Amino acid sequence: MNKQIIHTDKAPKAIGPYSQAVQIGNFIYTAGQVGLDPTSMEMVPGGIEEQTRQVLTNLSSVLDAAGSSLSQVVKTTVFLDDMNDFAKMNTIYTEFFNENPPARSTVAVAGLPKGALVEIECVAVVS
Repeated sequence: MNKQIIHTDKAPKAIGPYSQAVQIGNFIYTAGQVGLDPTSMEMVPGGIEEQTRQVLTNLSSVLDAAGSSLSQVVKTTVFLDDMNDFAKMNTIYTEFFNENPPARSTVAVAGLPKGALVEIECVAVVS
């Protein structure tokens, strides 16, 4: 099976030695996305809601570049800087995964890149 590197300019470029996503067979494994605007490479203004919306928009762009979509996501992992933001993050998350949501884990972490409040990675399929 060949490993295919996925890249799009519609999501933030990698800020380290990693790929935006990798496809193996019918599975796509994304890197974690934070709330960076792909054009400015700056964190979007606002709080957890704005960052969560940008994170999921970024993930959608990466999946689109791989020929998949958020509706094809089977698992997400959410990393929160503060678990007190869980409810607000969840409200925005539900806007993107409102029907047949994927399996999910959510954990609080000591810190995230660029001072982000949330980071999300996912596994999706290509049909």
